[in-house]
Amino acid sequence: MLDERTVDPDPLRQFVAWFDEARAAGVVFPETMTLATAGADGSPSARMVLLKGTDDRGFVFFTNTGSRKGGELDENPCAALVLYWRELGRQVRVEGRVEPVEAHESEEYFSTRPRASRLSAWASPQSEPVESRADLERRFAQAAARFPGAEVPLPPHWGGYRVVPETIELWEHRENRLHDRVLYTRVNTGWRRERLAP
Repeated sequence: MLDERTVDPDPLRQFVAWFDEARAAGVVFPETMTLATAGADGSPSARMVLLKGTDDRGFVFFTNTGSRKGGELDENPCAALVLYWRELGRQVRVEGRVEPVEAHESEEYFSTRPRASRLSAWASPQSEPVESRADLERRFAQAAARFPGAEVPLPPHWGGYRVVPETIELWEHRENRLHDRVLYTRVNTGWRRERLAP
């Protein structure tokens, strides 16, 4: 049972515990999350991305910084995340400000990606119109010819972002729609915990 009195006082530690439980339970791609952003005009957009790191600073994902989400984060560096693990009846919601990760973090993660994924990062003008699938394939072939060996460097338009949470909400399914919800809100140097009505 999810209880605001007994959850970890640190929501990031509590998140890691839940994430580890999701992985142990065999949840397929437990790192899949919705990322919601908004531009300067406030119009929202959302898409699925992969969580690539969690520490005491926040939640990290990587992308083409010239994409729509990258542009919106430049205009309005705030975001919301949602992770949902149906098999466990759990959901985590995160809201906070967004900052770029250090360059070495992007370099380190990029080097772990399969070669084809690294070439795609060079080939794809993410979120921009393209002529056709054939045009994308041509761009990929050009990138492969440009970087024929195992080394494919980090593109200048690709990197990571960290969502630094201001609030984290844990949700757990209960019968009769009397679900459990615990909200953590950042206060000074710590966190306030409170139960929310379902």
